[in-house]
Amino acid sequence: MSDQRVYNFSAGPSMLPLPVLERAGSEITNYRGSGMSVMEMSHRSKVFLQIFQETQDKLRRIMRVPEGYKILLLQTGASGQFSMIPLNLIGKTGKADYAVTGNFSNLAYKEACKFGQINLVASSEDRNHSYIPAQDQLKLDLQASYFYYCANNTIYGTEWQYIPETGDVPLVCDMSSDILSMPVDVSKFGIIYAGAQKNMAPAGLTVVIIREDLAGHELPYTPLMMNYKTMIDKDSMYNTPPCWCIYMLGLNLDWVEEQGGVEGMEKLKKLRSSMLYDTIDNSRLFHCHAEPGSRSGMNVTFRTGNEELDAKFIAEATQAGFVNLKGHRKTGGMRASIYNAMPVEGVEKLCDFIKAFDKAN
Repeated sequence: MSDQRVYNFSAGPSMLPLPVLERAGSEITNYRGSGMSVMEMSHRSKVFLQIFQETQDKLRRIMRVPEGYKILLLQTGASGQFSMIPLNLIGKTGKADYAVTGNFSNLAYKEACKFGQINLVASSEDRNHSYIPAQDQLKLDLQASYFYYCANNTIYGTEWQYIPETGDVPLVCDMSSDILSMPVDVSKFGIIYAGAQKNMAPAGLTVVIIREDLAGHELPYTPLMMNYKTMIDKDSMYNTPPCWCIYMLGLNLDWVEEQGGVEGMEKLKKLRSSMLYDTIDNSRLFHCHAEPGSRSGMNVTFRTGNEELDAKFIAEATQAGFVNLKGHRKTGGMRASIYNAMPVEGVEKLCDFIKAFDKAN
């Protein structure tokens, strides 16, 4: 084992900014004179309630969350929202629209089918989820209670480059892997949610931003802990919330602000991704899975087309300090996840490694 930090291209849990880890480390045994770690505090204590409120306030400020929206800090995992969303929203008409553009939106679609009539508005499965359907390809149901999509597809490496227009039908979006990477007009959405372990905090926290009027219309058999109204009324504290992850989210939000907020994150996102895509597109061996115009700025999927050569690339990259580049089992090849915390230097060095491998093989 090395005592040096590597460039971690994991799709999640992913790397965190080094200054955030260092700050957490300095406070881990005695948080600001409290005499205890955040991991040891009561979630009802004044010290933790201040952490909780400050974290909510920071997120509201950075994402410009307007009045009429609540921020929930939950334990469900992003996958828990696959059930929670239809349980709470589908009751209006018994119908919902889903766009399936990758693995997780497909799982959400299948789960929603248990609770009502689900209209598949679009699917990219015909080309192995290598593209995002255009607005005019969406077969919308104007009677839908909501429209669901996943903004960024970590496995296949595609990302929606536009916000779907759905009229009066509320938009529900899984932003797990690109939240905080660019400005978002929250007012266009009914619900935005994200598993924290990619761009926000360690695994164990799920952030939900919900328009308040959408809560309180749950199906009669909705479990207590899956009810948005319950969580709003108790300010996410019906039970013990994921305290350490909430604290870490607060530290990460401080770091985001220091980098220029979501506008600064977007500039870095474009710089990292354009550099990596240019390197792959101009190589002899490698090609991208995602089609131009649909490519993710967070997860770059690529391969040689030869499994042995892919395996050699991954092994040599790991030895060189570029870890977790192996693609998902559904797609094979390679995947470089370049979330907010990935320094530009890491992508520059990976590009140099790709060029050297391309030349040597």
